[in-house]
Amino acid sequence: MPRKADVPARRDVRLKDVANVAGVHPATVSRALDPGKMWLVRPETRARVQSVARDLGYRGDAVARSLRRGQTTTVGVIVADLSLTFLAPVVRGLTDALERRGFMAVISETQDDHERLRASVENLLSRRVDGIVVTAARLGDGPVLEEVAAERPVVLAVRTLAGTTIPSITSDDVAGGYLAAKHLAELGHQRIAQLQGPPDVQPFVDRRRGFMHGVEDFGLELVSMDETAIHPTPSEGQRLMRMLLGEGQPTPTAVFAHNDSMAIGALAAIRAAGLACPADVSVIGYNDAPLVEHLDPPLSTIAFPGESIGRFAGELVIALIEESSSRVASMTFPPELVARASTAPPAGERRRRRTNSKGARNG
Repeated sequence: MPRKADVPARRDVRLKDVANVAGVHPATVSRALDPGKMWLVRPETRARVQSVARDLGYRGDAVARSLRRGQTTTVGVIVADLSLTFLAPVVRGLTDALERRGFMAVISETQDDHERLRASVENLLSRRVDGIVVTAARLGDGPVLEEVAAERPVVLAVRTLAGTTIPSITSDDVAGGYLAAKHLAELGHQRIAQLQGPPDVQPFVDRRRGFMHGVEDFGLELVSMDETAIHPTPSEGQRLMRMLLGEGQPTPTAVFAHNDSMAIGALAAIRAAGLACPADVSVIGYNDAPLVEHLDPPLSTIAFPGESIGRFAGELVIALIEESSSRVASMTFPPELVARASTAPPAGERRRRRTNSKGARNG
């Protein structure tokens, strides 16, 4: 153990002081405290150096390190709305991937607004981030992001943009919309509807397209409604569901909401109308956001692999930062149905199935 006189005053601690106390070369300390290089140091030595650094109160000079590397070791992460619960796993996977390689995320929220996205990009560039991951792109943002991608690595996550060359990590939303229609058809629903997300957000465009393919393939009757959500929120889901129930058309026996937030609003509107889910109207959402299994009733949904998407987006942007000329491929994850209690056969189908079941037992 070092003598008390050997330990410098906390505010004066330098890298060589940590090296002296730990009994190693300063270069070893530099590597042991650098997230991008610590794997070069034996685990026991790394643990000793990190312990001494904590005890002495050593703080590395990130600015000096950035100047040496020519990097700030920061990545801008642009999100649409931090209140959307499905984003939490995406951000967790992304930040975990970045931190493992010694990078820090700088998060900016656009509130799903074009001009705020442009401002976020300018702000992040002014801070000299090494790359940007965008989860908030809307149709029409392509030219702005293509311009940025010409000078910084840019990766799209969650939302893709057709017609751009920017790599993306997304889910197959066309297949997901189709899967929702297939699930409702297999339960015996014939008259169904959808609560559509904003028409200038690619995942909602794709979910609608996939759902409509399913409606056609399974011969279902669509209760149509032209209105779409301004933002994919519970209040908008509630508004659209109220409109659907008051359209003067026959009430659909099942509804596909383009995300779980809108599905939550739909459940509230169904209860307010004196109806029950799923006895009167089944509801299926999209994303399998945290806690939707604890709703009343637990929400059926199409699972969105948020943490995996975030992790791959983080790894991809780092690959581009470290080798800007490297060829990278976009990635699309397949959807998965998570059936819970908010979807069930319609009342007539339930009676028919009970009758058939009794007949089979009696036979």
